Amino acid sequence: MTRRGSPRVAHPSRSSRLERMKLWLFGGPRDLRDKSLFEKLSLLPFLAWVGLGADGLSSSSYGPMESFLALGEHRYLGVALALATVLTVGVIAAAYSRIIERFPQGGGGYLVASALLGRGAGVVSGCALLVDYVLTVTVSLAAAGDALFSFLPPEWYVARMPVVVALVLGLTVLNLRGVRESVTPLVPIFLLFVATHVALLVGAAWEHVADLPGTARSVAGGFRQGLGTLGLGGMLLLFARAWTMGGGTYTGLEAVSNGMPILREPRVLTARRTMLYMALSLALTAGGLLVCYLLLGISGQEGKTLNAVLSERVFLGLPGGSAIVIATLLSEGALLIVGAQAGFIDGPRVLANMAHDAWIPRRFASLSGRLTTRNGILLMGGAALAALLYTRGNVSLLVLMYSINVFLTFSLSMAGMLRAELFPGEGQRRRPGRILLFAVGLLLCATILVVSSVEKFLEGGWLTLAVTSLFAGLCFLIHAHYRSVGRRVAKLEQDVSGLEVPEERRRTRLDPNQRTAAVLVGAYGGLGISTVRNVLRQFKGHYRNMIFISVGVVDSAALRSEETLRELRTRTEATGSRYVDLAQRLGMAAGFRFSVATDAVEELEHHCAALTHTFRDVTFFSGKLVFHKARFYHRWLHNETANELQRRLQFRGLTMVVLPTVVSASPRPG
Repeated sequence: MTRRGSPRVAHPSRSSRLERMKLWLFGGPRDLRDKSLFEKLSLLPFLAWVGLGADGLSSSSYGPMESFLALGEHRYLGVALALATVLTVGVIAAAYSRIIERFPQGGGGYLVASALLGRGAGVVSGCALLVDYVLTVTVSLAAAGDALFSFLPPEWYVARMPVVVALVLGLTVLNLRGVRESVTPLVPIFLLFVATHVALLVGAAWEHVADLPGTARSVAGGFRQGLGTLGLGGMLLLFARAWTMGGGTYTGLEAVSNGMPILREPRVLTARRTMLYMALSLALTAGGLLVCYLLLGISGQEGKTLNAVLSERVFLGLPGGSAIVIATLLSEGALLIVGAQAGFIDGPRVLANMAHDAWIPRRFASLSGRLTTRNGILLMGGAALAALLYTRGNVSLLVLMYSINVFLTFSLSMAGMLRAELFPGEGQRRRPGRILLFAVGLLLCATILVVSSVEKFLEGGWLTLAVTSLFAGLCFLIHAHYRSVGRRVAKLEQDVSGLEVPEERRRTRLDPNQRTAAVLVGAYGGLGISTVRNVLRQFKGHYRNMIFISVGVVDSAALRSEETLRELRTRTEATGSRYVDLAQRLGMAAGFRFSVATDAVEELEHHCAALTHTFRDVTFFSGKLVFHKARFYHRWLHNETANELQRRLQFRGLTMVVLPTVVSASPRPG
């Protein structure tokens, strides 16, 4: 009575020229039944460092510079700033290593805050993360423009903004076409960045090692002079401001926590090693750059980054020095562009997690290129372009806006973990070391958050806080709507006993020569049950067979492990069995077809086409929610799969009927 479906495999003779070209360009779909699938998708610690560390390490291209420039004439504080940078990286990395242990399934700040502080805090953290990933794209590409134009003639600088806009649009288009960041091509860029910056730091220190005593005396003298002019309190305020202005340095450290599903088993061990590599490389690079700025007396120049000035000071006197400078700045620009790609990948992942919990439109939970990835990428690209145009590519302002949201998420994660350690569950004990770690982490992160917000509130800080707040408010409205509709749909699950036929009159054997109603269903619930009842009522006695077609959509949650994928298959099969039982109780011969796939529409189309080869006369049915008072947002919030599939089947010459299920549209939170 049942038969398993299988993912579609395009047959060369039936493929159009466009489909063959698409297959050649992007490769064929992965087989979800492949037992080695997760091994092929997962990353070892080194490759995870390359793939996930690009965003964090690329921040050393702008974070230390912003921090050092904020010192103004008081550069003697650069040594303390370097030490504070290394300490901050170490504390945040150590804290996130503990978060990884507690949440090995991944999810980052959204799931941490949701689980430990409540759903409201989780929504705020998730919204902050989404704005963060939008600004990841913007600040990375703006900084890449600065790096790339630092070695070009000054008169060319006017082309920087058009180039950065083109980069945003180009990455958006590439992702719309399905191009994904691949770790292997990234390795040469990553290694070039590491090699050139190790050479930069070592070269600067080696050439000026004799100047260390003089630099130390200058720092001590500057400190004494600062005490006399600013006072201890003034120096601390200046230092705190410079430290917070470099908050962009620490962005990207949460990437491992977000990317747990792509790490090789044992995931926790792999993640902790990756975290160690990321922390050491970022701390040494960022701290080393700050020391080199001080040691060589680097100051800003029009149209050039501090790293560009430093590179010229170190390399230009060497044979082939100009080529080394260009390679250094090109590696920065390339790594920043790759870091921007993280926003297009991790942003939709956060959207998927929030969509699972009905805070945003549920279509964002799917991995379908037509329904989910496209919408997520367009949201990331469009918002990044708006932020770029609003700030005119001002890296200092973008880093500030970026840092506020990053440290809002960091602070909520630290607060949640601190609360969990202070009030452990039954059978657990308090661990003073972890309490101290998360207390220090919360203090550091909250300090950067508050100082950044207050210091630059009128210069752009208000905007990122306002956008995050409005986004969170919108999420609560969407959630209220879904809860209201959910309650009304649940009422459709009425008792069907009054329609049941006696046992002896029930048909159990499918007859391919009889008229067949093929009903497309999702989860077992009010909409599916209502669709079955509508078919029987409106086409009474017309059909003898009823076939149910169900596709389990493989989204980010289902693709976390082999176990979650297996659970999805089991759940989808159980759903089909329940509908078969319902139809048989209503007097129909019934069966079902099911499979799991990333694209529900494409997979359903395949099932429908295959069914016509088995049954002589098939009509396809699907249910759709229809509201008494239609609103402009209903189309965006609710599934359009039925309409899209109907269009495709009609193009094939097949008949599909979309049956409306009317519900009230008034969303009342409850």
